[in-house]
Amino acid sequence: MQADTRQGLNWARAQALAAAERASFIVRNPLSAALAAQAGQHMLFGVPMHWMKDWSTPFALTVRDAQGAHFRDADGHQYVDFCLGDTGAMFGHAPAPVAQAIARQAGRGYTAMLPSEDAAPVATELARRFGLPYWQFALSASDANRFVIRWLRAATGRSKILVFNGCYHGTVDDVFVDLVDGVPVQRDSLLGQVHDLTGTTVVVEFNDLPALEAALLKGDIACVLAEPVMTNIGMVLPQPGYWLAAQELIRRHGALLVLDETHTISSGPAGYAQAHGLAPDALVLGKPIGGGIPCAVYGFTEAVARRVERAKREAPPGHSGVGTTLSANMFAMAAMRANLEQVMTEAAYAAMFALAAQLAAGLRAVIARHRLPWCVTQVGARTEFQFTASAPHNGSAAGAVLDGELEQIIHLYLLNRGYLITPFHNMLLVCPQTTVDEVAGLIRAFDDCVEALV
Repeated sequence: MQADTRQGLNWARAQALAAAERASFIVRNPLSAALAAQAGQHMLFGVPMHWMKDWSTPFALTVRDAQGAHFRDADGHQYVDFCLGDTGAMFGHAPAPVAQAIARQAGRGYTAMLPSEDAAPVATELARRFGLPYWQFALSASDANRFVIRWLRAATGRSKILVFNGCYHGTVDDVFVDLVDGVPVQRDSLLGQVHDLTGTTVVVEFNDLPALEAALLKGDIACVLAEPVMTNIGMVLPQPGYWLAAQELIRRHGALLVLDETHTISSGPAGYAQAHGLAPDALVLGKPIGGGIPCAVYGFTEAVARRVERAKREAPPGHSGVGTTLSANMFAMAAMRANLEQVMTEAAYAAMFALAAQLAAGLRAVIARHRLPWCVTQVGARTEFQFTASAPHNGSAAGAVLDGELEQIIHLYLLNRGYLITPFHNMLLVCPQTTVDEVAGLIRAFDDCVEALV
């Protein structure tokens, strides 16, 4: 794998570059270093969440403030942010309408376990925008996916779900099953799971219609949970006609289609499904729906909503396992309403699409100039480069061209020059506040990085 992903590179130079960039980061960030040392005294792994330890930096970079397309670190350096919270801040940090809405709400209460005045307008806008008439709320896409799986198992009377190899749907245990040499295997990185997930989770490769049909033929799949474009293992686009045929197969065999659009909301104001004519039975949105406030939504068709309601009515009384006391809290509802009505607009997306196209074209030009066998994929405002000459067709192919060491060198090089891209794969986002000059600056820095690597 590494020999393929590093074709055209001078790896001795790459390793020397990595060492120099780590040393530069340490010199440039003494206050972040001190704060990281302080955090190590009382935080597990020295960071608020353990995966923050896995970045390319020698120690965690501490953020002081963030606004629009920029953030500052504790040492006062300013960065152009092309990570944007891995989609959580896709519309920029602290969008003004959202900031104003939550400031107003701050004096009116945060949570009451009752609907706020924003709840009905938010649900109405979700129904209008996404074409699904009934909605519920959660604190994250992980929770929303978990709740949808539970609802649909109850509604269908079927116990199994189907996911695609290499998928990402947050921290839902059920999806941590991979194909290893064609055999379903529970992902060994999943900590503390004592149940065998392969008994209730079926996994097939994305874009493989025969495999999908073979799995559905058994008639025990409650739902297929999928991103319309795979995004977290590296972007994998659906092949032409794939989703049209897949939807027909899923319905023919009595299963339901759930689309997780938490990342592919980059495709437009109503997501990838609406932009490409998909008709899911359920839809999940997380991270960006509230402008960065923890919240998520999930919606159902009329037919599925009725089945879900019937399942609840017919169940014994007691806790359903769906929802938390903070789901649909007043703070989150105010943020979602402002974000949906004033931030996630057609005009904002048009601006982002133009910038992303500039970015994708620039990356392709750099890669071509240095004759590297890499490719670039764009999904709306989301762009990614991968260490392979053509876009991967499934999760296995995408996983085979991941190169964590090379990714980290590029990430740290760009960070030291004031540009942040997503740390665990080469994804870049633009937001409405990103400028043409900032995109051009990133492309120049990327060109310099590649020059140093070859």
